[in-house]
Amino acid sequence: MDNTMQPIDQRELMTLQHYLKEYGQQAEIFMSQLELLENGRMEAHAAIEALEAMLTSEDNTVLLQIGGGASVRAKVLEPEKVLLAIGAEVVVERSNSDAIEFLKERIIEMEASQKKVAETLDRLRSQMNEINQRIESGYQQSMAEQEAE
Repeated sequence: MDNTMQPIDQRELMTLQHYLKEYGQQAEIFMSQLELLENGRMEAHAAIEALEAMLTSEDNTVLLQIGGGASVRAKVLEPEKVLLAIGAEVVVERSNSDAIEFLKERIIEMEASQKKVAETLDRLRSQMNEINQRIESGYQQSMAEQEAE
């Protein structure tokens, strides 16, 4: 924005502050979405590593997390068969290699979503910066008018 802005009245200043607050809340939501996508991506990478390791394990023993930070050693009876959640609480049986490919595709989708959310967040932050500049200009203008009186 340039410095040749038009005068700002009190009502516009309040409206801009309201927009800034709303945009800040939207930015928090987008940051949460980015965090969820990143966690999902990391989880999928970990699953791929585990599936690949399961095939190379001589005795088919893996660490199985049972919740609350506890794990047990478990013997996988059929390391070539994997139960895979594909969405909407639907679980299907796939081969180990098919499950790995599915997870790789899911990672690509999450990365594309991350990129879109990050771009949206950048645009939102840019708008927030413009509003901040307008508010700051309005405050400076108001202070100058008060000093002139």
